[in-house]
Amino acid sequence: MPIRMKVYHRGPETLVAAADEDLLGKTFRERGLKIEVTAFYAGDHVTEEQLLAHLRLATIGNFVGKETIEAATRGGFVAEEGVLWIDGVPHAQFCVM
Repeated sequence: MPIRMKVYHRGPETLVAAADEDLLGKTFRERGLKIEVTAFYAGDHVTEEQLLAHLRLATIGNFVGKETIEAATRGGFVAEEGVLWIDGVPHAQFCVM
């Protein structure tokens, strides 16, 4: 399953938003939580290696989907205990402080 990634630059911050492609355009809800996988994530198709290369330069990361979360976890950007599951879909974030 392909990963889609979009990079945003604002001042000193670099945000990488990435999601499993098949989740684009979908909304997930559970226990009062909601995540919409919008055009915010709909950037380029990337490999795991390309995603991790961008994450090494990022100050903020936002991830949705099993494939994307697994890649970010293998790269050391997400810990399993930091993953929030919403309606069976994993979501995680990281921030460099």
